[in-house]
Amino acid sequence: MTTGNLAAASQHQRLVVVGSGIAGLYSALLAAEAGADVLLLTKGALADSNTFYAQGGISAVLDEPAPGDTVSAHIADTLRAGAGHCDEEAVRVLCTEARLDIAGLGRFGVRFDLDDDGDPSLGLEAAHSAPRILHAGGDATGAGVAAALIRTVLDAEAAGKIKVIGHAQVTSLARSGDRVAGVNYLHEGRDFHVQADAVLLATGGAGQLFAQTTNPSVATADGLALAWRAGAAVADLEFFQFHPTCMVRPAPARGSAAIQTTDPLLISEAVRGEGAILVDANGLRFMPAYHPDAELAPRDVVSRSIALHLAALGDPNGHVYLDARNIEEQRGKGFLEKRFPTLSERTRHAGVDWTTELVPVAPAAHYWMGGVVTDLYGRTSVPGLLAAGEVACTGVQGANRLASNSLLEGLVFGRRAVEGFLGMSEAPPGGRRVPTAHATTALSGPPVPLGGVAGYVPAHLAGHDGFSRPALRRLMTANAGVLRDGDLLAGAAEVLGTWESGVMPLEVPASLDLREHEDANLLLAAQLLVHAARERRESLGAHYRSDSWLDAAAVDDFDKRYTMSRKASLVND
Repeated sequence: MTTGNLAAASQHQRLVVVGSGIAGLYSALLAAEAGADVLLLTKGALADSNTFYAQGGISAVLDEPAPGDTVSAHIADTLRAGAGHCDEEAVRVLCTEARLDIAGLGRFGVRFDLDDDGDPSLGLEAAHSAPRILHAGGDATGAGVAAALIRTVLDAEAAGKIKVIGHAQVTSLARSGDRVAGVNYLHEGRDFHVQADAVLLATGGAGQLFAQTTNPSVATADGLALAWRAGAAVADLEFFQFHPTCMVRPAPARGSAAIQTTDPLLISEAVRGEGAILVDANGLRFMPAYHPDAELAPRDVVSRSIALHLAALGDPNGHVYLDARNIEEQRGKGFLEKRFPTLSERTRHAGVDWTTELVPVAPAAHYWMGGVVTDLYGRTSVPGLLAAGEVACTGVQGANRLASNSLLEGLVFGRRAVEGFLGMSEAPPGGRRVPTAHATTALSGPPVPLGGVAGYVPAHLAGHDGFSRPALRRLMTANAGVLRDGDLLAGAAEVLGTWESGVMPLEVPASLDLREHEDANLLLAAQLLVHAARERRESLGAHYRSDSWLDAAAVDDFDKRYTMSRKASLVND
């Protein structure tokens, strides 16, 4: 079904879209184009989304692909990156239909970079077997795509085709019998309710669970919490991808975690590709001790190695340093400015001249592979509730997302959610098929029993003085971040449980304070993640348990997908 055919299926139904990243903007435009009554709610400005900060591009095999590239190759690359945990049918849909939605973006004003011949400029990224990455504005694809879609949404609003309400925090999903039939939200200090035929959650991820993140401040697991409280099933929450090098802005309070206080600044792998190295606070280059490829090892290996090294130094919430000075020395003065103009400008703005100074970096929460379980048309286990983008679990990303498949997922399954809403699909409602075939993936780095690492923060020291976001972030980073084991996860569950009485994450706060709603959502998401991580005792993809190599019983759990619904016990189990 092409995006242009959606207009023929108008049902004049009302769709509420929650979120203004690529999935929310694109689906709102398609639904409005089809004649639906569309209300788009976003808790910040339209540009406040993970999409806007995406430096990478969008992967797609076009009608005229790079030499040797095929849709089958894109499928194989995605399955391989997902560590055998992907839903193969969802991956086939994603890769086969990608070109349709790239064309759809073009209709809404997105212009991709071209080569000297005027053809799409296709980049090659790690784990892709051929160049197939489209960019818009070089290393600012997310911002370019978001800007074009936002302009089109605002034009549609001016034409009366879409209603947009910014700075609107959705607090709960309204029910009519067993269906979701609208939303309740806060706006300008008041409660509002709107009825709808369906609600599409496109709220993004939850990077604010951790001390360091590439996500903006709005990424507080709102959609996941809304869906859970409404009874929707969730899955794969143990799989959280961390980018190894995000610039750290230390918190002002002594001893507190390095909390992001300004826009996130991810330092691309390309900098290490040019020769930058990682050193600790003592000036020691440590990566060669963890992997033969050192700084050029795969992303998850570098993140894990940094975390292991910080744990061994007794500072799991700390940071290491990226040393790019040797690049300038070897390639000549001004090379960094020419090769990385955006990063040079942004590091200077953050107070670091990376031609002469070390850049403080740490692994940063980047992308949540799990989420609200959907079928291939965005439908959740609760009638009337749809989900698309990072908040959803389509099965596409498996245990570890392939680079540049995230924006693509928001496009393809955002469109398919609109098709499902308009009754254009023949698939049965409810959750998608659960895959049964999984395969292991090699893990690098020494198997360290984390409970015995000197200085590693035990949960009982993470804070029993009451919930706070800094305490939550310290706890999640130390006990449920890049490195995990059974004891650390059990301790995290214990501390999270002690905070329940003050925050009450299963309830909708009776408050007009947006922050209280975010706090409840974050605590609930933390409990769900920790529960899922405790259930999966073996290491798989982005989920690394240092004790899994000791646990023979983990083999029995390997082929399981841990799908949870609200009736599951989350704490003290």
